[in-house]
Amino acid sequence: MIKDGLFWAEQLRTNQISFQEYVEEIERNVLKENSQLNALVTFDKESALKQYNETKNIQETPFAGLPIPLKMLGQSKKGWLATSGSRLFINQRASYTSHFVHSLEKIGFIPLGQTAAPEFGFKNVTDANIYGDTRNPWNFAHSAGGSSGGAAAVVAAGIFPIAAASDGGGSIRIPASFNGLIGLKPTRGTMPVGPTGWRGWQGASISFGLTVSMRDTHTMFYGMRGTELAAPYHAPKLEWQHQQVAQKKSLRIAFSTISPVGTPVSEEAIQAIKEAIDFLESQGHEVTEISYPVNGSRLIRDYYQMNGAETAAMFEEISHGLQREVTKEDMELMTWGIYQYGTKLSAASYVHSLQSWDEAAYQMETLFETYDLFLTPTTAYPAPKVATDLQSDEIRTRLENAVDLSANEAAQVVYDMFEASLALSPYTQLANLTGQPAISLPTFVTNEGLPLGIQFMASKGREDLLLHIGLAFEENQQFKLPKIYQG
Repeated sequence: MIKDGLFWAEQLRTNQISFQEYVEEIERNVLKENSQLNALVTFDKESALKQYNETKNIQETPFAGLPIPLKMLGQSKKGWLATSGSRLFINQRASYTSHFVHSLEKIGFIPLGQTAAPEFGFKNVTDANIYGDTRNPWNFAHSAGGSSGGAAAVVAAGIFPIAAASDGGGSIRIPASFNGLIGLKPTRGTMPVGPTGWRGWQGASISFGLTVSMRDTHTMFYGMRGTELAAPYHAPKLEWQHQQVAQKKSLRIAFSTISPVGTPVSEEAIQAIKEAIDFLESQGHEVTEISYPVNGSRLIRDYYQMNGAETAAMFEEISHGLQREVTKEDMELMTWGIYQYGTKLSAASYVHSLQSWDEAAYQMETLFETYDLFLTPTTAYPAPKVATDLQSDEIRTRLENAVDLSANEAAQVVYDMFEASLALSPYTQLANLTGQPAISLPTFVTNEGLPLGIQFMASKGREDLLLHIGLAFEENQQFKLPKIYQG
């Protein structure tokens, strides 16, 4: 049996191991592994022990006191550090516990430490200046991905079986692909938000977790899913009364390996899809190749408009709190470029960009009238090396001078600075913009020994289909998990 989260929860529930013994085992693994991974940035054993001892009936919850690390971005616990990967907040402490963290605690998780994230979550690698590079347990020369790279690394290394994560453009699914994990991005409006930041990148961002088993994913999802009356987004309740995976025998599955932004796709990613198709057809599913269903190039530019506008609003609020204007020296250069772009956007342009998100959502829901699922690679390539420069000196010079650029010039430099990283992971942003659920499954390992995920999308509210197809891959030994979970 795989030693996943529910395995350890049962060990805790039946007193096969005490909570203190398990925490001390995690601590030994942190001391052994984290100096190379650079994934965990805080570790609070005393707080966890205190919370476990004070929580009534915790053994009756699904996860029975299982320790979990929170992401150092948007997953606040009162009194804990809340840096968002930024030097501006290096000593900032959270003044409240977020609703998402409260929900984790209600289903039996005990927060124990925090994982690294890039500054404000803007990258698909984890390399915040204040923390340094987070490395991949499969090969320390490679990145763990981002922005939930720290979360993915501690799970792939076997330090924790589940880690809290979040996804605003692929930040759960990209590190899942790079680290051989399961990464579900739920439907917009299914996970708890608040008591601040209700819209989360206009609904593009959502919190969930990284796991190594479908039963952990299933239990976590159904344990946390709900409706908050104050929340601006509510998910369709097509399947909410049936809290079990779908039993439909044959699914209609569309697939594409074409990059939505016209960038190259590795032969390994294409091979991963071919092998997945062979398996799906052997299981009786109908698989059809289609053209990519939306205008990906337009959508990614509209996505960057949201990044810019949200960042400008964020720094306006930060400046008010600091009682001074923020400067280029307060942040990393990429953040500065996004911020300056946001200050140059018109309200009309921003509204038009959000309208294009809604048009894409309609196009995808129309697709799901014909097909149950849409299959693509999760990432076009395996994890890049830590030493890979995803920008250039010319781009950095333009970013340095972003304050002097026109709106169009600022838009172009933002596109250019993301171009190399976007080529690695062009498939994940769509589900964030449309609000539909998507899951990365760990089904492939390259000849160089690096994992690559495949991604399924479904109609809003149809996580049951994603869980169903994931379980089929898992039960038929199609998963390629990190070695520590094998055997």
